[in-house]
Amino acid sequence: MLGATNETTTKVKDTTANPAPLGLLGFGMTTVLLNIHNAGYFQLGSMILGMGIFYGGLAQILAGVMEWKKGNTFGTVAFTSYGLFWLTLVALVMIPVIPDFKASFATSNTGFGWYLFMWGVFTFVMFLGTLKLNRALQFVFLSLAILFWLLAAFRFTGNADVLKVAGYEGIVCGFSAIYTGLAQVLNEVYGRTVAPIFPVKSKAAAQPAPTPPSYTPPRQQYPPPPIVPPRE
Repeated sequence: MLGATNETTTKVKDTTANPAPLGLLGFGMTTVLLNIHNAGYFQLGSMILGMGIFYGGLAQILAGVMEWKKGNTFGTVAFTSYGLFWLTLVALVMIPVIPDFKASFATSNTGFGWYLFMWGVFTFVMFLGTLKLNRALQFVFLSLAILFWLLAAFRFTGNADVLKVAGYEGIVCGFSAIYTGLAQVLNEVYGRTVAPIFPVKSKAAAQPAPTPPSYTPPRQQYPPPPIVPPRE
């Protein structure tokens, strides 16, 4: 037939690895270490800054790129954003100590507070997205939003007790992300649920009520006409 075209559909099976554990562990381990400092157990040093640049920062960005290749919008936005958060946080700490920038580019506590507050808003909206995923991620994102707002409150008020509370809350948040990441690794390796993450069960779509069959009256069977004998 003139002008006819044949269309072929090819389905590609995704066999790449799950990047979510990498992003969760990069976030979780860095968060725990930073908040041990916030709780007052050791001073801020190159260990935390190095983790923030490479594991909390670059590793999460890589995980976000890998989630993009899988077509996962939520994972792409989450991991890439939090990876860049760690890089910006390191920049906020490091830029003011550079001699040529110290006087002009130091961030005020109020500015730092608004920075943390906005990250809390972003995290809370992302938490709403986890309501369709699993309970473990819900805990991670909700506790992270609370952590951002506690740290913002410390910057606004200067209350050291708020920072200590934020430190302990952040340790819990970080360990919840570590658990969620390692649970996915172990569950995949063993091929069964070793560490549950409690996925949200999707509600089955309501089935439409069956349409009753239309009524068709039976065909009336008329008796055959009587046989009339022929006339003689």
